[in-house]
Amino acid sequence: MLGKRRLTRVIGLVLLSVVGTGGWVAGSAQQAVTGPPPGAAAWRADRSLGRALPDPAGAAPREVAAFFARLDGVRREELAARHPLVVGNLDGAPLSLRYRANSLAIRAEEEKAERRGDGRAAARYAAFLRPGRRILAFDPRGRGQLAEVYGDLAAARRTAVVVPGSDIDLGSFERAEDPYGTPSGMARALHAKMAENTPGTPTAVIAWAGYTTPVGLGPDAATGRLAEAGAPRLNRLLAGLRALGRPAPSVFCHSYGSVVCGVAAPATAPGAVADLVFLGSPGTRADTAAGLRSTARVWAARDATDWIGDAPHTRLLGLGHGTDPTDPAYGARRVSADRARGHTGYFAPGTDSLANFADITLGAYHAVRCAADRQECRHDLG
Repeated sequence: MLGKRRLTRVIGLVLLSVVGTGGWVAGSAQQAVTGPPPGAAAWRADRSLGRALPDPAGAAPREVAAFFARLDGVRREELAARHPLVVGNLDGAPLSLRYRANSLAIRAEEEKAERRGDGRAAARYAAFLRPGRRILAFDPRGRGQLAEVYGDLAAARRTAVVVPGSDIDLGSFERAEDPYGTPSGMARALHAKMAENTPGTPTAVIAWAGYTTPVGLGPDAATGRLAEAGAPRLNRLLAGLRALGRPAPSVFCHSYGSVVCGVAAPATAPGAVADLVFLGSPGTRADTAAGLRSTARVWAARDATDWIGDAPHTRLLGLGHGTDPTDPAYGARRVSADRARGHTGYFAPGTDSLANFADITLGAYHAVRCAADRQECRHDLG
């Protein structure tokens, strides 16, 4: 039994171990955004096709895909125009239709921002509307959520999903300062590296900021509450990709994103994920890789300068997230992160970690560089 003084100290250390990308600041409790997006009621009431539309809260992505496969292009576009927020977030809907629907939804939010005189928000929305951007999901509620595709997901033979950690929302999805600590910067860098390695292979990367992340240091970062709310949303994304016949992606889980991936893993359909990669992780809420109950290959990376390596990886009274995935006892394939710097440098060009992430996604396992003390990381992969 822990003494009161020691218990207080351990709880304090656990709290310090799970801060996200935003730095050492006090965190505030966040209300998790869950359920279907605004407009779901109008969608459910729509009888323009003479029958009920797929329920955005309950229809499986494969059912959504089958529904849209029966519609001609005109009817699809009409639904997207009437219900852009629903269609834009409907996993299983055609990719190009979602891109179109989300452009309409973002344009509407831009106009609202302009009317209320919020130039900063209007400029942010305008940036997401630049030609060539493929917005896969957009939800303006709360701090805002977004998913963006880099590359041609419809044609890609190799795909990846980036799941970010704390302090990520619509306003921090991309930024000039510390770009590789953002979903946009991580995904762009990974897509560029894969294109450099295999120019003839169509690839795509999804930057998925599709859950409510913790803000700063506080109970949200120390517990699994927000991860438990975000995990079903991640699994719907993965099920949607599968329903459209897209290749099983490699999923890269950074910082608190590791907790989301760890909570999601047991409920992920077998074969829906090819590789599960934890980086800068506070833990996954599983004691071992086997405890994830995933069919994916499990990898882990941590650079020597990442402060999270000095934090205790433990769970106590609901606080903390458990074993460090780079601990040999966890059983992940540990890969080199040499030349990466800090907690947000794993996707920086020129780092071992970025090169390894590209090779893992491309299935070029022979080229993966293992961590110095884990030379068996690719022993059974050819």
